[in-house]
Amino acid sequence: KRDEVVIKVQRQQGTGDKWWFNQQEAQSEILLTLHSPADAIIGQYYLSVLLMSLDGRIVEKMNEISFHLLFNPWCKDDVVYLPDEKLLHEYVINEDGVIFMGTWDYIRSIPWNYGQFEDFVMDICFEVLDNSKEALQNFKTDIERRSDPVYISRIITAMVNANGDRGVLIGRWKQPYLDGVTPNRWTGSVPILRKWSKDGIKAVKYGQCWVFAGVACTVLRCLGIPTRLITNFASAHDVDGNLSIDFVEDFESREEKNDSSWNFHCWVESWMRRDDLPKGNEGWQVLDPTPQELSDGEFCCGPCPVSAIKEGNLGVKYDAPFIFAEVNADIIYWRFLPGGQKQKIHVDQRSVGRNISTKSIYGNGREDVTLLYKYPEGSKEERESYKKAGRRVTHHTDGKVAPARLNLLIKHLNPVFGTDFDVILEVTNEGCDDTNVHLTVHAIAVTYNSLHQGECQRQMNNVTVSAQKAHKEVLHFRYEDYSKCVSEHHLIRVKALAEAQGDSLPLMAVADIPLNMPELHIQVLGKAFVWEQLTAYISFTNPLPVPLTGGVFTLEGAGLLSETQIYAEGVISPGQKVSVKVSFTPMRTGVRTLLVDFDSDRLKDVKGVASVVVRKKYRNIIPVLSGRF
Repeated sequence: KRDEVVIKVQRQQGTGDKWWFNQQEAQSEILLTLHSPADAIIGQYYLSVLLMSLDGRIVEKMNEISFHLLFNPWCKDDVVYLPDEKLLHEYVINEDGVIFMGTWDYIRSIPWNYGQFEDFVMDICFEVLDNSKEALQNFKTDIERRSDPVYISRIITAMVNANGDRGVLIGRWKQPYLDGVTPNRWTGSVPILRKWSKDGIKAVKYGQCWVFAGVACTVLRCLGIPTRLITNFASAHDVDGNLSIDFVEDFESREEKNDSSWNFHCWVESWMRRDDLPKGNEGWQVLDPTPQELSDGEFCCGPCPVSAIKEGNLGVKYDAPFIFAEVNADIIYWRFLPGGQKQKIHVDQRSVGRNISTKSIYGNGREDVTLLYKYPEGSKEERESYKKAGRRVTHHTDGKVAPARLNLLIKHLNPVFGTDFDVILEVTNEGCDDTNVHLTVHAIAVTYNSLHQGECQRQMNNVTVSAQKAHKEVLHFRYEDYSKCVSEHHLIRVKALAEAQGDSLPLMAVADIPLNMPELHIQVLGKAFVWEQLTAYISFTNPLPVPLTGGVFTLEGAGLLSETQIYAEGVISPGQKVSVKVSFTPMRTGVRTLLVDFDSDRLKDVKGVASVVVRKKYRNIIPVLSGRF
């Protein structure tokens, strides 16, 4: 940028780590071909060429030639080399993504526009690197290290979030979002990156884990590093590093200040060789740009080899213990007894790290990559991995056990947001005697990362469960009640405790109930051709029993159109259908994805997606012939 790093170019091919050029005469011109080494620094280069006469005079001088150089995963000597064309197409070339969300037993997805080849995105990606702490402290040293994807990717995880630097996104995990954009409203990375750059390196408000991961995926793919977005369901956030998530359960509606368990958490994996680590640590590396815990004094995480997490090798760089806990930690519930003693009431060793997912290379379906992170539950290899990682074996401290004759279940269907629904609590007595049970049930609205939003319902009662019978308690949830406290993630957590008479431990059950959202309908009229106007209709029916105001549709699509907003005028009554028309001009050929989001005062995060095949227009040319044959 300021000629900090000047590279001499050899006149002929030498060793593989040098720049060189060759020249070829063609019709009184000279064709110069420049060859870069596989470990070249990535960035914008300025090329100076001198044309000399035989007697040493300068005939011509050219200084206006510039180009960008990126990592090359097609080059076998590059540290990001990936020898599979299908994987390269998906993890470098594809601009259309799918992000999996929800809960481990009810997985949903949203489309995401990475847009790494959209106008100005590459320049912004290098702008991100240029504004890192490392670049600002010593630009020359930073430039010289930009041949290393380990160094580059770690900087990206720090710079995608704005904690403590000039990063791209500010995170916020609960309302209000009035001075920014609600995280659920984003449908792609390009508007975020452009806004950060256009506003003068000012952090964009707001992001949550999938937004941070989506932006990081865009930047890394743009720089030539094969990258995919990962969702870990039932993800643990272990603050104290003891490989367990500890909750003191008093059935009060309050936030956990320390450890937490997220319904899902998103990060990215990038493919690279790890020359800084022993053999066996190459391949996919975890990179997490969501600001959670400090790593070497910065809010960044990774790169960490996925293979090291699976084997329990927690001594490798970077942040292996924290990532291992995200997919393997125990969840331990405690309570305080009347005398002040702390009692362990429930240990869950199987729930964390489930259905770890990424987009399939064969379409928009889900590929399960859980076995890349952990061995099958109960296997010998799993036990060896845990032992190597130092994960303790958890036992009940007082030697008590839960009553074997009782079972506790929480049953529910998949309710739709805006409707009333029931949740059934079932206590089954498989013993030979009737049992008196004290039941406590607590339903709270939570965010996807377990921040409490308010109480929906609470019940306490004593019941007698007959031998070989089941007792059912029905909790009725009304929209007019839960809508007052449910978050934009539309999630209700039901916790139940069953205490039998006697000296045994209580039974505990927890269920997260996601509320389904309606979909937008998109109709694209006619065939799509590049640089010809195309029209689409977007329709939406209000599913709520209340009117909506302030409706806005947000559209974007790589190669189709930049972020566009269309406002729905007036009030949308219950059951009313509203349609909007949008015209745009496709700019690039191929299969393109149109993404639409709808938000209003009472209903947000309604998504729609449509695929558009954009073709070149071939015109028939009729020759006009004259003369003799």
